[in-house]
Amino acid sequence: MKYRKTTLKNGLRILTVPMEGTQTATVMVMVGVGSRYETEKQAGLSHFIEHMLFKGTTKRPTAQSISEELDGIGGEFNAFTAKDKTAYYAKVDGRHIETAFEVLSDIFLNSKLDPLEIERERGPILQELSMYEDDPRRSVGEEFEKLLYGQHQMGRNIVGYKETIKSVSRRDFTAYLKKYYVAGETVVCVSGKFNEKEIIGQIKKAFAKIETGAEAKFKKVSDKQVAPGVHLKFKKTDQTHLILGARAYPQNHKNRWALSLLSVILGGNMSSRLFIEVRERRGLAYFVSTSVDTYQDCGYIGTQAGIEHKNLAEAVEVILGEYRKIATEKVAEKELQKAKDYIKGRSVMGFEASDDVAMFFIDQEMHKEKILSPKEVFAKIDAVTVADILRVAKDIFKQEKLNLAIVGPHKDTKKISQLLKF
Repeated sequence: MKYRKTTLKNGLRILTVPMEGTQTATVMVMVGVGSRYETEKQAGLSHFIEHMLFKGTTKRPTAQSISEELDGIGGEFNAFTAKDKTAYYAKVDGRHIETAFEVLSDIFLNSKLDPLEIERERGPILQELSMYEDDPRRSVGEEFEKLLYGQHQMGRNIVGYKETIKSVSRRDFTAYLKKYYVAGETVVCVSGKFNEKEIIGQIKKAFAKIETGAEAKFKKVSDKQVAPGVHLKFKKTDQTHLILGARAYPQNHKNRWALSLLSVILGGNMSSRLFIEVRERRGLAYFVSTSVDTYQDCGYIGTQAGIEHKNLAEAVEVILGEYRKIATEKVAEKELQKAKDYIKGRSVMGFEASDDVAMFFIDQEMHKEKILSPKEVFAKIDAVTVADILRVAKDIFKQEKLNLAIVGPHKDTKKISQLLKF
């Protein structure tokens, strides 16, 4: 799978990734800023802007006119806001890629930000925030990052606060867009079935006059920790939801390949150690999973589970037991190879879809030191040894790096803190 990178004079980057054997094409526009770039008074503005860009342009004055045009070609379209990026995308029959790009570039470059629409959209976003707060399986992730990063922007909910959602004005929107939605912070990626020469020409024409600006800056987190941390969010729930994990590495760290394999071995699939131990052997949870989250200056590994309230202590003990085991005993070569094959197999299946391919390349361009091809990524994965897994596990699974976030009817922080004995 080969890609082509084109950089315009204004600094905007274009990635084109032709794919054989697919009839679809995806166009994705990503800007390298998200909620961590906001001030406290702007909390939630990145996400609010994501919503507003679908509310109308001069050419397509309403949300309905935008959606009807993309629905009319059978397209899938959406957007997402993260702490370090915001992306807009459309996936269509390859014959309609030019239409998809024209609509997507129009909303990105020419949104009206109608004050009346801003007022209308406050309601749905407030309901979105309430929906997430009512979903402990989702909100426990927010609570875990709040535990890790505290009052820093990284510890804040991406959607923001009710107060800021209610108070931000059109002037806040336009100032944020002028500062951050600039050429140097924007990447356009097209993948799938398309005419490369024609689409590059279309992108150049559309984005030739996009504003330039200074490089976006963010406040780095302090990722040091001297004692295990516990954070409880009291909520009357049917289950206790928890994430137990440890601080790890940032996005471009040399140990990231070993860490990804470590997470698969621990809880990445239905034959992983924690899935077997927590669910199959002990019946403690229906859902249990281990994953890694990374940012430019920090990262962590965490195991999430939903359990009966009375089984909290046992679940924590079992998870810590597996952390302890993998940090003191070498994994078997066969188990490591199984994890490698799992990652590569899942990746290969993803590479059949143009939207997954677009995300694979654009995310690397935005956040990694260099773009690696799938073949190069697989080589990095294959190079990880049993000794690497043990070394990385020893490094991250230490008493002082442990963190436990819980959403459920629990109040005794001191008692729960005593469970974190490593």
